[in-house]
Amino acid sequence: MSETEVAPAAVRTGPLHSVDLAAGQLDAAAGLIQLTSLVQGIYARVSDRHDLTPVQAKLLCVLLGGPRGMAELAACFGVEKAALTGLMDRAEKRGLAERSPVPGNRRALQVNLTDAGRRAATAFHAEVGEALNKLLADLSPADREQFRATMAGIVTSCRSGC
Repeated sequence: MSETEVAPAAVRTGPLHSVDLAAGQLDAAAGLIQLTSLVQGIYARVSDRHDLTPVQAKLLCVLLGGPRGMAELAACFGVEKAALTGLMDRAEKRGLAERSPVPGNRRALQVNLTDAGRRAATAFHAEVGEALNKLLADLSPADREQFRATMAGIVTSCRSGC
């Protein structure tokens, strides 16, 4: 089994992974961990189909919102600026993104998507969104809205700037 595939509940080990889903006794922590695994698996498979690593896909999706500074991106990814430089070198080599000077600040750089990067990001974002929405397909409209509202509340209260 590849690392992007999700193991059945009966195969998982550890206190948060050994859950009897049939009994319906999924606590919040175990549920979030299993949901994270499902989402990461989808993200990885869609990234692969678009010839991107999951980190490259995240970079492109972040940049869909507009140019970002290198320091801001480093904080977003939780890495030092030096580590982000390698990611940017590879993105530039593939023609997906480019660094340019920040007007009025000779030392700062901002990162922009190229046209090819915008097309790749848009296509990836659409496909991953469609795949993730399928996770909610069996929920009633009211349950989907409750899930969305709860999730938005959690994300808003924990937002780290990215």
